[in-house]
Amino acid sequence: MLITAFLILFIQNSTFAVAPDNPSESGLFSGRISKIQERAGLIRLRIDFANMKYLNKKDSLEFWDERGIGRKCRAYVAGKSNYYLLLKVQNYKTCKYNVFLTQGAYVKAYSKDLENNIKMGKELVDVLLKKRLAIFSKFSRSKKELDAHIEKVNAVNMRYQTLREKLEVQWRDELADLENDRTATYKNYKEIESTLFDVDHKLEKYRVEDQNLETDRWSLDSRLYFKK
Repeated sequence: MLITAFLILFIQNSTFAVAPDNPSESGLFSGRISKIQERAGLIRLRIDFANMKYLNKKDSLEFWDERGIGRKCRAYVAGKSNYYLLLKVQNYKTCKYNVFLTQGAYVKAYSKDLENNIKMGKELVDVLLKKRLAIFSKFSRSKKELDAHIEKVNAVNMRYQTLREKLEVQWRDELADLENDRTATYKNYKEIESTLFDVDHKLEKYRVEDQNLETDRWSLDSRLYFKK
């Protein structure tokens, strides 16, 4: 009897964990069960939040229902698509008696791996922002040089207006030099613009939202609003 009780306790402890009082919001998300395969211990979870791109295959997580019993099922990500997670639940038979598992059920989940991935994403964004700042400074200088080109041309015209006939050759040479400078500056401007576009694309790709949950206003009574 003592050995049996010990085994039951061991299985439960290996399957469940008490939820932390204040889990980090960066690792917290919610979803709805869309399909269950009991024999395989698989659950397909419908999710849709901005930082789901940071949740990867084989990442571990814990999930629980809304009954507030303070216990969670452990699982890991077996597969992923744009809007679905396929979870492999540890000890599914024990889990289903402690967490409400049925098609359409709403669950919350927490993943330390997701939290760590988002942390690394923020560090990458910081690096990209610094790089963008340096590139944007070069971009601004190049743009100012392009904008100043017409003023340079007008200055040259005024300078040689009275001596145009005598100094026409010299005037055209200087205009040609300016045109060469403009061409070189424009080429540099386009290269910097391309690099800036690439950094902006990466910033959008790795952008991290402040939280994964959003307010569900299913009732006119604001007291019944909740985050999911």
